[in-house]
Amino acid sequence: MHLYMLGRLLSIGWAVLAALRGRLGALCWSLTPLSLSLSLPLPGWRRDSPPRREREQEWDDASPTPTSVNYHFTRQCNYKCGFCFHTAKTSFVLPLEEAKRGLAMLKEAGMEKINFSGGEPFLQDRGEFVGKLVQFCKQELELPSVSIVSNGSLIRERWFKKYGEYLDILAISCDSFDEDVNTLIGRGQGKKNHVENLHKLRQWCREYAVAFKINSVINRFNVEEDMNEQIKALNPVRWKVFQCLLIEGENSGEDALREAEKFVISDEDFERFLDRHKDVSCLVPESNQKMRDSYLILDEYMRFLNCRNGRKEPSKSILDVGVEAAIKFSGFDEKMFLTRGGKYVWSKADMKLDW
Repeated sequence: MHLYMLGRLLSIGWAVLAALRGRLGALCWSLTPLSLSLSLPLPGWRRDSPPRREREQEWDDASPTPTSVNYHFTRQCNYKCGFCFHTAKTSFVLPLEEAKRGLAMLKEAGMEKINFSGGEPFLQDRGEFVGKLVQFCKQELELPSVSIVSNGSLIRERWFKKYGEYLDILAISCDSFDEDVNTLIGRGQGKKNHVENLHKLRQWCREYAVAFKINSVINRFNVEEDMNEQIKALNPVRWKVFQCLLIEGENSGEDALREAEKFVISDEDFERFLDRHKDVSCLVPESNQKMRDSYLILDEYMRFLNCRNGRKEPSKSILDVGVEAAIKFSGFDEKMFLTRGGKYVWSKADMKLDW
């Protein structure tokens, strides 16, 4: 009888210890950033470490950190650039509060920089939508860097007066300093002069303490152009130079809204353009390969877009499955992101610019 009772007590003790170990393990799983549970071996119980190969595989499968995110919250645009690779396939835009919820989730997951793009981000509510997102990200999320990419045609000085203090970088797309070339590309609207507007925006950025950046897509119509003088005169903090990129279903293929094949240039053409502008200190070149793998792109539904296979293959929305689950399907190459200089001094407070 005594032996029976002793056995029962030992069984209960083992069960209690096992339960405590499980609860402690679960607690540590939720507390540690790497989601590694605390191992408390029971007496007589031994747990071997996983083989080296398994540990390396677990590391490789870890979700990347969304340090810098490009949120294309709208596909609508007032320009018709022939090589555009994020075309107006939908008119959907998330409600403002849902967009804010997703941005807060990204901040919690490690986001330091957000870039708002489109389409044309200033089309939605005449710039109020993007303005409110910019203010939210800087004021409430306290992100180090908030930026916008725009064609610049719809930006007014009153926007700078209201939201300029919250914006770190404004990037304006300009592919040529020849208006005839801009017209050929589709970057134009009526009688408005794109280059004249570029200079006006440069001045507003200076007056309202916003870092000014220029984005150019190098293509068949501008590949022979010499932009040295104009870029140096505008003196942007960065001049991002992209090689024209084909994306199936966007600007190439049967179901695409654009036919960008006639804009494509060879790698050699691109290198010649870069060599011609090698003395421009703010030049940041990006070939097709660097572009395809090294950007975290969120579409209008807050889905990460994987471009590795030449198409934009969406993940589930972060609003439905969370950032960690969605980002695993992004195709994001963190090493390439760092190699291309994706991490730089991107807060205007740290730039020490002469406004």
